Amino acid sequence: MQSTFKKRLKEEIKLSGMTTVELAKKVGVSQEMITQYYTTSKMPSLETFEKLCRALDVSADYLLGLSD
Repeated sequence: MQSTFKKRLKEEIKLSGMTTVELAKKVGVSQEMITQYYTTSKMPSLETFEKLCRALDVSADYLLGLSD
């Protein structure tokens, strides 16, 4: 699940046209933290995860790999 999340998060950031800096501002975390979410084992808090889903306009199920 974690590898699916990392892959899909990176993909969705690219598709959104936003930079990691822009996304970080929308979500309320640092740009470095956004990068860590898709390059390390670091996972966002539930609150941050919700904000990521909203900012990227994707479902939680999709990012977690529970749906296509």
